Amino acid sequence: MSAVAITIEPAPAASAAQPLLAVRDVAVRFGGIVALDGVSFDLAPGQLLGLIGPNGAGKTTLFNCLSRLYAPVAGDILIEGRSILKIPPHRIVDIGISRTFQNLALFGSMSVLDNIRVGGHRQSRGNFLSDSLGLPAAVRRDAALTDDAWELIEYLDLRDVAAQAVSDLPFGLQKRVELARALAAKPKLLLLDEPAGGLNHHEVESLGRLIRRIRDERRVTVLLVEHHMNLVMSICDKVVVLDFGRKIAEGTPTEVRTNPDVITAYLGVPK
Repeated sequence: MSAVAITIEPAPAASAAQPLLAVRDVAVRFGGIVALDGVSFDLAPGQLLGLIGPNGAGKTTLFNCLSRLYAPVAGDILIEGRSILKIPPHRIVDIGISRTFQNLALFGSMSVLDNIRVGGHRQSRGNFLSDSLGLPAAVRRDAALTDDAWELIEYLDLRDVAAQAVSDLPFGLQKRVELARALAAKPKLLLLDEPAGGLNHHEVESLGRLIRRIRDERRVTVLLVEHHMNLVMSICDKVVVLDFGRKIAEGTPTEVRTNPDVITAYLGVPK
């Protein structure tokens, strides 16, 4: 059977008003369970958006649609005006989407350096022959991967643990390694799935400053799914709230914090 080549068409030129990410009436069902019901929102280039909601609201389901692990039964998802729904999951990084996971997905026996190098591998265009023979082009690609990984190690203050196996690190440091690996893909859109989970108060404060710094200094657009409300409200430009798979609010942190539908969803009190 001959191999089928998958071609990713270049994105159309983005206009000044065009969002980086456009979620349009996305619906997902698992059997008779409605996980997402017509969810829509935009994420502008350079924006930091928080996606929140009670347990079971559909946040992770939407994240998995964005990274193509799930396929919506209706609606569309567009990056720079182009649908991503026909792009296979292993090619999603090629259009500038990278993510972290709620449950860490690192290679525990590998070093911090090598885990980060893995994240940058999609940026390296090699082939089996040149890599196996150690041809000059392959050597240059490997050196570039290592240089990029060391730059991220310095940026995220991981130099002291760069040679250690990830499994030997405290949980907070492992979270930082996964963030570095996601950044190694040089994304336009960074998806952070509950990055504050399992962190203490001091670590959450540091994480908030780091996410804003990454957005500002590395010019990465960020979509953050998080249960830690203080983190979301303190760093996000815009917040989208889901409840039972439907969007119930969207706006600035101040607008969302005082929205009666949000208060009802979280506290169960009548409006």
